Amino acid sequence: MLGVETNEPTPRRPLRLWPGVVAAVVLLLVRFGVPLVAPGFEGFRVALFGGLLGVTAIVVWWAIFSRAPGSERWGAAVLMVAALVATWRINHASMGLMWCVSYALPVLSLGLVVWAVASRRLADGPRRAALAATVLLACGPWTLVRLDGLSGDHTFQFAWRWTETGEKRLLARPGAEPTALPSAPLVAETGATGASWPGFRGPDRDGVVPGVWIEADWKQAPPVELWRRPVGPGWSSFAVDGDLLYTQEQRGEDEVVACYDATTGASVWTHRNAARFFEAMGGPGPRATPTLHDGHLYALGATGILNALDAGDGSVLWSRDVAADTESEVPIWGFSSSPLVVDDVVIVVAAGALVGYDLATGDPVWFGPDGGASYSSPHRVMIDGVEQVLLLSDAGVTSVVATEGEPLWDHPWPGASIVQPALTADGDVLISAGEGKGIRRIGVARGPGGWTVEERWESSRLKPNFNDFVVHDGHVFGFDGRMLACIDLADGERLWKGGRYGHGQLVLLADQDLLLVLSEKGELALVAATPERFTELARFPAIGGKTWNHPVLAGDLLLVRNGQEMAAFRLSLAGAERSSVTAD
Repeated sequence: MLGVETNEPTPRRPLRLWPGVVAAVVLLLVRFGVPLVAPGFEGFRVALFGGLLGVTAIVVWWAIFSRAPGSERWGAAVLMVAALVATWRINHASMGLMWCVSYALPVLSLGLVVWAVASRRLADGPRRAALAATVLLACGPWTLVRLDGLSGDHTFQFAWRWTETGEKRLLARPGAEPTALPSAPLVAETGATGASWPGFRGPDRDGVVPGVWIEADWKQAPPVELWRRPVGPGWSSFAVDGDLLYTQEQRGEDEVVACYDATTGASVWTHRNAARFFEAMGGPGPRATPTLHDGHLYALGATGILNALDAGDGSVLWSRDVAADTESEVPIWGFSSSPLVVDDVVIVVAAGALVGYDLATGDPVWFGPDGGASYSSPHRVMIDGVEQVLLLSDAGVTSVVATEGEPLWDHPWPGASIVQPALTADGDVLISAGEGKGIRRIGVARGPGGWTVEERWESSRLKPNFNDFVVHDGHVFGFDGRMLACIDLADGERLWKGGRYGHGQLVLLADQDLLLVLSEKGELALVAATPERFTELARFPAIGGKTWNHPVLAGDLLLVRNGQEMAAFRLSLAGAERSSVTAD
């Protein structure tokens, strides 16, 4: 009846749900579906930015188009922000901004849509209780886990926060050292009596193992385990000199340069610095590989401490703080440069700038140009009769005089530099800008007017990220995402792609046309380094866990490690080489 007042509550307008549901479905497919069908950095980037757009769409729907009462809209927003802040404050230290953007915001946004749909017919009291429960379920579990870094496909790796890390298990061990397995001694004529691997990727930093022939039939002659032992986290590889091997690792609050017996894995000496580097994507620990030179060991830690040590006993010759010397901040992923010795100078990279230190005293002798951030290492080459050092940085590639640091030439190609450049047989240079940008071949020449640089070709058919590639007989072999690929050096065209090894590393047995691959999951594989087709000859489980460290083959001694353990294997030498070595 007109004009009659009642006490009946005003009916609540039904929510407009379909825009939120559409946004939620798109968010779910893009953020969590794309990485499944397109693993790797490109898929991760699409998922990350697409997920943020999906979150934004849900927020806009809820704030403007949902028809929810103003008190409910604001109440839900305040509750979600408060829950997210509370989760941030009490979750594990490893759960940083990337976790929040990649997981917490999308999951919380999806939870809002699910709650809106499921509770649309509930009374106000139960509806608000359901909202609180939904927010709790979306945020609470994140307080129970820690982030153990990323895989090479940029997939987050979580573990319960109360479970022990490999580092904690290592620190809790008593002092006992493992001994060699009695069934697998090193053969006298190789490995322990004279094998040498002076540092990162071998003598020329090109990942090439010259003069070694191994038995490729691992069914008949599989790798024989000599020893294995736990190791502190870090992505260092090895330097080897006879009976001794060297690496870097993190042990609690100390960054360690460690020397081990190559025949037993027993600790020989350790040098410690009170420094710890950690970032959530790669985890804790040093990134660089020590360098051996003339009985001395040069090692750069992730926070910038450069040590010159006696290789025999670990005593300190000198030490420098590279970050302080160059007034630079520690890079996002830490100082990653493996030192390079040229004549009487040891060269490292300080956040994109080359720095030369006097080999004997440690005094800085020159500072090269700053090329922006770099996670590559200085690379010694000879071009047109001139010895020079190359560095890949975020700006491109720069060349300097090896002993003085004076710039010679540069070539711009912005990107994320992690891998090493490579030199072709005719003096051209191969570079990569990382993160899906492929490989570029440039020609460098010295003329009357100075140095000139010419781009030959650019290819997206082989896209190294942090996985170094090798050059062999007119072809380039390396990782294209999680698979191996071979491209033609003449034009960059891909000849084959095969094998699923994750994002591992490899070395080339050049005399045998053979790739020794260490997969991201710790498997060893032998692959033919030939252009005709992908051919895997053998595969063998070596170590467990995420493995990004470069393998080392010194004589018949194969060394592998990751952030949790390291192991040594003896590879059977092929008959011709064994006979030759025995005769010597």
